[in-house]
Amino acid sequence: MVDHPQRRNFLALGGAGAVLAAAALDAPRAAAQASSASLLRTVLDRGHLIVGTGSTNPPWHFEDENGKLTGMDIAMARILAKGLFDDETKVDYVQQDPAARIPNITTGKVDVVIQFMTVTSQRAQLVNFSRPYYVEGAALLTAPSGKWQTYDALKAAGSQVRASVLQNVGADQLVHEALPQAQVLQLDTQANVMQATTANRADVAVVDASTVQWLMKKNPGAYTDPGHAYEAQLYSAAVRQGDFDWLQWINTCFNVAMHGNEPEIYTAAFEEFFGKKPPPQVPGFPPI
Repeated sequence: MVDHPQRRNFLALGGAGAVLAAAALDAPRAAAQASSASLLRTVLDRGHLIVGTGSTNPPWHFEDENGKLTGMDIAMARILAKGLFDDETKVDYVQQDPAARIPNITTGKVDVVIQFMTVTSQRAQLVNFSRPYYVEGAALLTAPSGKWQTYDALKAAGSQVRASVLQNVGADQLVHEALPQAQVLQLDTQANVMQATTANRADVAVVDASTVQWLMKKNPGAYTDPGHAYEAQLYSAAVRQGDFDWLQWINTCFNVAMHGNEPEIYTAAFEEFFGKKPPPQVPGFPPI
């Protein structure tokens, strides 16, 4: 661990400074500073965090070979537990369907939802969102044996290109935003969307940008990235409305993990699930 001079100076203070330092590092005293109605105080008194999430969508939330939950969403939950209790394992996970995300927040079944939840103005009328922890988007995925390997080549090929995409009301529009003249193959599952490219029934798949990064990391040589992502959307944690202390604490914890002096969990997870390092934390103008 880096020995920061400001930490040494702060903790070396005597008298009133020592009292302030002790209060700053003592969880029960910290809880006393939160409103009695705030979930922050409730969670600290309880001794563990309750997180609503999923278990079937890598690289966000899924079970590893030992049946243990892992993924980028799980890493964000561990960051909160570490900040609350200095112990990233103090989390109870409530595995839920995406449709239960908002109801489980509003009814108090979970303290926070971390489940690749896209921020929208409509959802923000029902829950409060944390600062974003990932910018998702649509992206393209091809097979190494594919005829066109770059975005420019795919776009230039026009109507010769067959693009597979998950069946959805806006699926044709999503494809045509990137490849205006492509033929669209709407398929019933994400697995079939990707399998269509490896079987050469499609020249390119349109999937989540995070899926492209995950597959490139997990299966080197099985897929190629044509290098085009678009349709940005924000992933955030969601909490009950009306509790500023809790929301502000989560935002602070995420900021410290993503841009501050406690980056270990976030950086390691980003590398593990996306195969690359997050943007460097460069001192200077705040990148938040």
